[in-house]
Amino acid sequence: MTEKQSTPRPPAEPIAAAGDERRWIALAFIAVAQLMIALDATVINIALPSAQADLGFSDAHRQWVITAYTLAFGGLLLLGGRLADSLGRARAFPIGLLGFAAASVLGAAATNLETLVAARGLQGAFAALLAPTVLSLVATTFAEPRERAKAFAIFGAIAGSGGAVGLVLGGVLAENLTWRACLYVNVPIALVAAAGARYVLGRSGPARRMRLDLPGALLAIGGMTSIVFGCAQGPSGIVLVGAGTVLLAVFAAWEARTPVPLLPLRILRSRNRVGACLAVAFGVAGMLGVFLFLTYYLQEVRGYPPVQAGLAFLPLSAAVLASSQLLAARLQPYLPPRVLIASGLLVAAAALGLLTGLSATGTYAADVLPVEILLGLGMGCVFPPAMSVATHQVDPRDAGVAAAVVNTAQQVGGSIGVAVLNAAAAGATAGSVAAGASRADALVSGYTAAAFWAALALAAGALISAVLINAKAPEQRGRGSK
Repeated sequence: MTEKQSTPRPPAEPIAAAGDERRWIALAFIAVAQLMIALDATVINIALPSAQADLGFSDAHRQWVITAYTLAFGGLLLLGGRLADSLGRARAFPIGLLGFAAASVLGAAATNLETLVAARGLQGAFAALLAPTVLSLVATTFAEPRERAKAFAIFGAIAGSGGAVGLVLGGVLAENLTWRACLYVNVPIALVAAAGARYVLGRSGPARRMRLDLPGALLAIGGMTSIVFGCAQGPSGIVLVGAGTVLLAVFAAWEARTPVPLLPLRILRSRNRVGACLAVAFGVAGMLGVFLFLTYYLQEVRGYPPVQAGLAFLPLSAAVLASSQLLAARLQPYLPPRVLIASGLLVAAAALGLLTGLSATGTYAADVLPVEILLGLGMGCVFPPAMSVATHQVDPRDAGVAAAVVNTAQQVGGSIGVAVLNAAAAGATAGSVAAGASRADALVSGYTAAAFWAALALAAGALISAVLINAKAPEQRGRGSK
């Protein structure tokens, strides 16, 4: 179904023509914004015990500090993508940055759990505007295959390693300053990116008048929230998962009928785009599970302080960076995307398979470091080609919502993955305690159970991407078009 527009749509907003070096300067500031989004998913994790002691909330309520961010982020991404298309990307970019910074200040100054959770939700809301803007800026700026591969390699490395950077930064700030610094740190990052973007991106044209699909937004948010909460409750949450599935089905039916849909269903008619989004969802679910459970393992079982636990993730970040730059960037123009994506997911699955042998007496060098390196090498080959495929051959005026789809897959996949893996870990731990295991052994049994299911999820993602993604290598596409 075509969209009914009351006024002609203006042309897309290129940053600069091909060959203009300003595009690479713009990419640097865009990458800074992406880093802020990526690290904020994890920067508060290691600092959470300090925040809990300071504000005095219970163990049962601390999950809301994490969930408020991821749910608002994932639930509002489609609306954020449409707003980015409506406002213009050069206008949406600084609005998202400065709003994120303001929400960070509110959270850093919180005196109770309610304010902190509300601030984290606002962070997620502004991230939902910023993330599709950032990705669509990259997608519409770099069209030549080799330059596009290089740009997405840089972007994918930051998206894939930002979580590990957040863990390191969170540990350093929480141990040496205060947990509040983990939120205040976003202010200078946002200001630098906003100031640089104003210089490089210039001004948007007039904003497009667009009727926003608020019923669709409510159905999408309600459906995804119900599924995530249902997964977090394990078998007892089946009713919520079912309700969420029904809401998403109603959402799809509504989008097919409304004149100006939040998610034009034509975007999902590409098997390549669907396959790439599923690959990202499965990949992030596995990675966030590793961040979560290895953090607990290092601190609660092995007794690492926050800074040491954060620094222990640096090899993972370095492996993602090396893989995306040295492997993905060089091979992406010449190999079909599914080769890199499926292979990367299988390598990551093998890494999590190794983690199933973890024990309470294991060592970092022998049991954790090989897993981190193997996982990073695998995932570094997944993110760049998957993000490139997910945003390829999209009408530039739909670039924002197309970018929102892949970002939604990333956030919701991560939220569901963590919820499911946490439920699996809790069940295994409870079973071990009932069988008389020590606390350390019971915790590790939960972590290894989660690793097993995460490995299966990554393997399933590899299979799905291999079946669905059939795009040719960029160099082959280029030769075929001549």
